[in-house]
Amino acid sequence: MKNKSVVQVMPPQHDDESIASLMEKVLLKIGEDPSRPGLVRTPERADKALRFLTSGYETDLSSIVNGALFEEKCDEMVVVKDIEFYSMCEHHLLPFFGTMHVAYLPNKQVIGLSKIPRIVDMFARRLQLQERLTHQVAETLADVLKPKGVGVICEARHFCMMMRGVEKQHSGTITSAMLGAFRERKASRDEFLSLVSQKNHPFR
Repeated sequence: MKNKSVVQVMPPQHDDESIASLMEKVLLKIGEDPSRPGLVRTPERADKALRFLTSGYETDLSSIVNGALFEEKCDEMVVVKDIEFYSMCEHHLLPFFGTMHVAYLPNKQVIGLSKIPRIVDMFARRLQLQERLTHQVAETLADVLKPKGVGVICEARHFCMMMRGVEKQHSGTITSAMLGAFRERKASRDEFLSLVSQKNHPFR
């Protein structure tokens, strides 16, 4: 009976300053062997994953909006709710994830609806704080649209609280940013909160 040859997977060569090379050192520091089969390409995969998760730094806002601003007489509230996002906590480099609800009161123009989730992703794919992320989305929409007001509510769960530290797996965090009419007029805030909190609607 012939012996089956064992195919050895050779670890890829990395630039000494690449994320992959640094990740090899991290694996060694925690007591792992980067050359074992299951980890041979982990530094390379981690490099690609981290670059994707922080790709928001290189995203250009103008390429997202791409002229998708339209003159419209609409003056009623526009709400895009339950926008899923994933981000990275800048304190522990652990993920946090959740949903964002975004509303604005048009001022003679509206933005393509798909642009709002893309703007959320642009800021979520960075090292973040939930509080900052919420305000960045609101302030960007205010700058781009010049609306009468912008409201953003963000609900998220943080792995830095769930997996370590206090280890509270079911804890959540809610942040909000209210600009213009949403800050100045209680009726606008109440309408936004009512629309976001509705459970019995056709999209659930």
